[in-house]
Amino acid sequence: MTLTGHHFIAGREAAPHGHLFHAFNPSTSAQLEPAYGDATHAEADEALRAAEAAFDALRLATPETRADLLDAIADEITALGDALLERAHAECGLPMARLTGERGRAIGQCKLFASLIREGSWADARVDHAIPDRQPLPKPDVRRVMMPLGPVVVFGASNFPFAIGVIGTDTVCALAAGCPVVVKGHPAHPGTCEMLGRAVLNALHKVGLPAGCFSLLHGKGNDIGTTLVKHPITQAVGFTGSLRGGRALMDVAAARPHPIPVYAEMGSVNPVFVLPGALKERASKIAEAYIGSVTMGVGQFCTNPAIVLGLKSDGLQQFISNAAAMASKVAPQTMLHRGICEAYQAGTAVWRTINGLELAGQSETAPAETASQAACRIFTTTIDVLEGNSELNREVFGPCSIITECPGLDDMLRYANSLEGQLTATIHGTVDDLREFAPLVRALEKKVGRIIFNGFPTGIEVCPSMHHGGPYPAASHSFFTSIGTASIYRFVRPVCYQGFPEEALPELLQDANPRGAMRIVDGELKR
Repeated sequence: MTLTGHHFIAGREAAPHGHLFHAFNPSTSAQLEPAYGDATHAEADEALRAAEAAFDALRLATPETRADLLDAIADEITALGDALLERAHAECGLPMARLTGERGRAIGQCKLFASLIREGSWADARVDHAIPDRQPLPKPDVRRVMMPLGPVVVFGASNFPFAIGVIGTDTVCALAAGCPVVVKGHPAHPGTCEMLGRAVLNALHKVGLPAGCFSLLHGKGNDIGTTLVKHPITQAVGFTGSLRGGRALMDVAAARPHPIPVYAEMGSVNPVFVLPGALKERASKIAEAYIGSVTMGVGQFCTNPAIVLGLKSDGLQQFISNAAAMASKVAPQTMLHRGICEAYQAGTAVWRTINGLELAGQSETAPAETASQAACRIFTTTIDVLEGNSELNREVFGPCSIITECPGLDDMLRYANSLEGQLTATIHGTVDDLREFAPLVRALEKKVGRIIFNGFPTGIEVCPSMHHGGPYPAASHSFFTSIGTASIYRFVRPVCYQGFPEEALPELLQDANPRGAMRIVDGELKR
């Protein structure tokens, strides 16, 4: 595929103009062609008006048609072949093996949501039949089902160019629900975005849905994103990125005459609590898995385990010694782009100025000066230093982490209770540890979206049970997830029908229930 640098506006290709920008290969700093441009306000308006015009066609299409669309997107991604991987590798510096796996995840997500909407139970249909002779008042016929919101704006993430990008979970579940999508592509990998955007347009054409169901706009600055969120046609926003970026979009959306939800996933420090029984049994194995998690993807995951807490003991010292030794063997790796690399270096430089925070181990090999590389860095400290320096509890995106010594359980509990909202927390322990440290689990239940036992938070399983979110500031709405099938509920709302004749009801509310979807009928869950 020849890249053009064009925006895709409801099937119309718009050449770049005005302020132009390029992607850069983070491994070599080489500029990549073609040039891309910042979309204009007029182009944003055109994309959203086309989305509004296509909304009825998409929302009234049968679930089978929308599922066929998702299957067609999966096929189009596959058809891009190695060219997609090669462009993403050039723009993001991610290893080919990682990109191959992520492409599989993106294809799998499409097929997962296709299956979800074909069956129909996700729509939470509820039927309460009329009881006309009920005393003292008759009961009306009341039925409720989830319906799509309308046009959705999606901001692609930098660290998952496939799975949380142009055809990531946000886009896929919005289309599955019946919502047209306008994607603001990430400026660090615009060529990858263009290839995936064309795949979506090809899929729409295959299944006969309007091209207005999808648009892709490029832009390096904040202006186009703000314009899309402010636009009165936009009904919801999906965002994965920094707290600063997510909060800015939330504020813009809240200031609209008609506020809309921004479903922002904004990262966290993902604390890990290593309990005595686990340290006694397998300190070395936990250290090995910990370093693997910290350095996975060069630490560029919102689930990176940035803070570890353990009770003062010989076992904790062994854990620290093992982790430091393993960190030294990790070679520096290329980060997604120079901006992220510079932020990582600046963040860890600040850490090194804090009294009581010690560098326990780092990559023996120095990062290459010509590449955006990061060395693994493991620090140690005590709980009083951790609690006394707020900057240590802010996310530094990259392969770094702090191991913290606590005198007793009360210190762990105090820290857990003081946490801001987190995406995850992890406990390493034994069954006896869980009994003894039960108050710690109870404290974490109030602070995080996902609690992991004897594992690590990186490597998220995409499945119906997954919850990837948490209390603010980890995410904007703790009830909602940005990964897994439940993510579809961000872009729908319940509509209730009272007294309607059977033939005028949506299919999922009809007594015949032709899809055999699970529903609540007169208070009973059944098909």
